[in-house]
Amino acid sequence: VINCIEVEYVNKFFKIIVCMLLISVINCNYILGVGYLYKVKNNSMESSISTVANPSFTFESYSQILMEPTTGQILYANNENEHMLPASVTKVMTLLLIMEQIDAGVLSYDDMVTCSKKASEMGGSQIWFKEGEQITIDDALKAICVVSANDVTVAMAELIGGSEENFVNMMNAKAKELGMENTHFMNSHGIDEEGHYTSAKDIAIMSRELITKHPNILNYTSIWMDTLRNGEFGLSSTNKLIRYYDGATGLKTGYTSEALYNLVSTATRGDTTFISVVMKAPTSDIRMEETKTLLDYGFSTYETKKICSSNTVLDQIAINKNVNDKLETRIENDVYSLVNKGQNIDIDQVITYDEGI
Repeated sequence: VINCIEVEYVNKFFKIIVCMLLISVINCNYILGVGYLYKVKNNSMESSISTVANPSFTFESYSQILMEPTTGQILYANNENEHMLPASVTKVMTLLLIMEQIDAGVLSYDDMVTCSKKASEMGGSQIWFKEGEQITIDDALKAICVVSANDVTVAMAELIGGSEENFVNMMNAKAKELGMENTHFMNSHGIDEEGHYTSAKDIAIMSRELITKHPNILNYTSIWMDTLRNGEFGLSSTNKLIRYYDGATGLKTGYTSEALYNLVSTATRGDTTFISVVMKAPTSDIRMEETKTLLDYGFSTYETKKICSSNTVLDQIAINKNVNDKLETRIENDVYSLVNKGQNIDIDQVITYDEGI
């Protein structure tokens, strides 16, 4: 049984259900049937996963979206479901699969990845990875995140999938799992290829999965400058917002002559984070300025407020046939609500239990 938090807004009738698993007793683990209800009184903003009315922007890029990742709320969207050439923004999905392997314990940051002949022959952005050369996965993540290295990307795809083709199948399977309805990948790196496309909304979806489930990736996407090969090879981020925008933490640039200039960005100030996506901007400067416009709008208009903290003990209850011990019920994950900037919210909490636990 899973426990749920229900956030209910007075006069709005929108709800968000956040599911949590509840926990343990000495020497045993139990999952309890517990209902946990929060009523958040708020008269102006629904914290639900839906699209709100767009503000008036004049953008030169073709497609844009702004999302708050803890709730999934879409705060601005334009042409968000159109099939687009992602270029190296493709690597967000590649990074997601890499981080899943690391966080599952299948790979470690100290493991080595070896450059294949195919990887060494990749064009575009690269670190001139030589066939047979080895680097750590830690360095591989730097190369992919900071300079968008296609050669290292293919080497990592081969390491995880056995071949890039198998890895691409994994990418498409993950896209389907996440509900990315307007995406199909043909490669791991993003060089234009027939049948390789995604959308601004789908990019936001996979970016949300990456930064919320695997936040260690931000240690790499927030790097401005670094080195590889014992300091002999310099890295400088392709995402200039990392240096010039307050709170920027990533995430991925992309460019080809057909795709033009793409950028998915993440930025955090305090407890508030936003994901913005700009697709098919005519220049690099325009994609950066339009990204700043979206993020500025988010930070000036909305904020996330913590409703409850992870591992908070809610109660102690007796369990049938468990004579001597009581079980603590806890909240598994932090829970946030999205509100208008500066708005206060009042919270009532009610705990109910299934009978016969």
